Amino acid sequence: MTDQQAVRALTRRQLLARASAAGATLMVGAGFVAAPDAAWALETTALKPETFATLVQMARDIYPHDRIGTEYYVVAVKGYDTAEAAPAIEAGIAALDELARGHGFPDYLGTGWERDRAEILREIEDSVFFQTIRGGLVTGLYNQKAVWPLFGYEGESYSKGGYLHRGFDDIAWL
Repeated sequence: MTDQQAVRALTRRQLLARASAAGATLMVGAGFVAAPDAAWALETTALKPETFATLVQMARDIYPHDRIGTEYYVVAVKGYDTAEAAPAIEAGIAALDELARGHGFPDYLGTGWERDRAEILREIEDSVFFQTIRGGLVTGLYNQKAVWPLFGYEGESYSKGGYLHRGFDDIAWL
């Protein structure tokens, strides 16, 4: 039985148990990426699942928020899983993995410490690839209405009568 057949032969329960035991943050399977600690999975269309998982980790490392679940980062980078974007993303992630190997890690995902991943990202922060991902995350992550309450943002105020009578000056932290 090949590795690919073995992965397909696993039940969802077995897959989650193995990933949890291994301490994985994202599980990569034949054509999908899933979270071991949440009830979601994503089927990739143009990107390799490993590439997509690395892209999600990269997004978490660029804009780290402990209170935000991985599923929001997945939504933020899902737009790169297209036939048009795939070649550039695959090449960018391959270069990122190669850079991680130069630091003694198996690949970017195999870089265990956030500090080490941040150091690797600092080396490519001026690249077109990094700037494209970083720029896309600004809107891809922070324009999700489901994320707003996690930051205490109530959304636009115009439809609610503006800020004047809605606590614009109730600054308790100052």
